[in-house]
Amino acid sequence: MRKNHLIISSTMLLALFLIIAGCSNQINKEEKIAYISANINSENERVFEQIGLGILFDYKLKLPYANQSWVTVWLEGYKNGSTEPIHLTEMSYGLSPNEIEEGHMGFGIINPSSDNPSFFLYSPSGNIPPHTIDDIKFSIRGTISTWDYAIGSGPIGLETEETKILAVYRVGERTLRTYDYQELNSIKQMIDEDLTVLLLKIKVEKRNDY
Repeated sequence: MRKNHLIISSTMLLALFLIIAGCSNQINKEEKIAYISANINSENERVFEQIGLGILFDYKLKLPYANQSWVTVWLEGYKNGSTEPIHLTEMSYGLSPNEIEEGHMGFGIINPSSDNPSFFLYSPSGNIPPHTIDDIKFSIRGTISTWDYAIGSGPIGLETEETKILAVYRVGERTLRTYDYQELNSIKQMIDEDLTVLLLKIKVEKRNDY
């Protein structure tokens, strides 16, 4: 009788272990490589605008697998309807010693209305200090401009190597239409119609070379 009881108990424990392991694997399969949200109207953003420095886009980024993740954030520009992007600035980091990381990252434009604006990027792992872009190569001058976050304040999950548009800065002559910043055809139309378009993008890759 005792032997049968031990066999039943062992079987139940094994079944319980398999259920827990299955649930754990399911969670891991559903976990995205990164979660990002716009930190709209943050204190940093308000201070940046109040003192007249320019425009700041602030985000919250969570990396559930930070020790296996490589983050690339970059700014590309389009002018006069050209479909070929001009690479303006970039920041890459990753393979953290920590398994999970969470913090702020973002992008700023200092003196956007001037003849020589400066761009910078920042993250928990470092920053690209303010620097200008050669005006011969690229200019954001125009008669009307607008800027906006391309994502909302709710966290969105990123798949491995998925490229996501985070922010848009646009310059036009007289009017600027409204577009869907996450719809490819809408982005193409915006690039074709506006004088200048800046797109802030992010991509997170999974790497095992740590």
